[in-house]
Amino acid sequence: MKVLISIRSIEELQSCMEGGADIVDLKNPDEGSLGAAAPWFIKEVKEKANNYPISAAIGDMPNLPGTAALAALGAAMSGADYVKVGLYGTHTEQECLTLLSDVVKAVKRFNKDIIVVGAGFADARLYGGIDPMKIPSIVKLAKADIAMLDTKNKNGKRLFDFLTVDELKIFVNESHRLGLEAALAGSLRVEDLTIIYNLGTDVTGFRGAACSKNDRKNGMVTTKRVLNLMNVAKNLNLNAKKAVSSEEVRS
Repeated sequence: MKVLISIRSIEELQSCMEGGADIVDLKNPDEGSLGAAAPWFIKEVKEKANNYPISAAIGDMPNLPGTAALAALGAAMSGADYVKVGLYGTHTEQECLTLLSDVVKAVKRFNKDIIVVGAGFADARLYGGIDPMKIPSIVKLAKADIAMLDTKNKNGKRLFDFLTVDELKIFVNESHRLGLEAALAGSLRVEDLTIIYNLGTDVTGFRGAACSKNDRKNGMVTTKRVLNLMNVAKNLNLNAKKAVSSEEVRS
C-alpha cells in the first residue's frame, strides 16, 4: 500500500519529502475536495521534488468533458505523473464515461505512461451524484488506471460515515477484478490505516491527518505527521511480507 499526501505549497512539499511519503499530491482545498492545482505550482513541484511521483487533481469536475480534457492535458504537460479527476457533476454512468474517456484520451495521447485516476464520492447520494460502487466499471470502460473514492463534503463526516467496511471491500475487490488499482481517501485518520490496508487498498490519501491540528484548510502538512503515517504504513507492509514469507516456508 502506498501513502499519498496532499500538499498546497512548497513548504509542505519539503515536509512531505522529509516524511517519506510515497506520492506527493497537489490540489487546492479552497476549490473543493479535489480542487485543481495551478499549472505553475505543478511545474515548480516537479522541478523540486527529486523524482518523487507527482499527482495533480484537476477539480470536482462539472459535466464538461472538453473542459476536463483540457485541464487534464494541462496537468500532464506541467509534469504530473498521476492526473486525478473528481466525477462530481456527472450524474449518469454515460456522463461519467464520456468525461473520463475524454480525460484519458487527452492524457494518454500526450504520454501513455501518465496514470489517470477516476474519483467518485462516497457521499454522492447527498447531491444526486453517481453511485460510488459504479466507479470501478466506469474507470475500466474509460481505460483509466485507478478507481478512487473520496468524500465531497469536508464537514466532519468521513469515508466510513457513508460506506461500510464491507462496501469498501467490494469496491476494492471489484477494482482488482477489473485489473485496476484502488485508492481510498476521505478525512481518514492514522488509526484507519490498518482497516484500509486490510481491505487490500493500493493507495491511501491523506491531507487533514498530515496537517497541524488535523486542519486540511488552515493547517500545514508537517514532517512529524507524515512520518507517523509512513511508519504505520511501512509496518503494515512489512508484517504482510513476513506473513507471506512464513507461509511460503511452511508450504
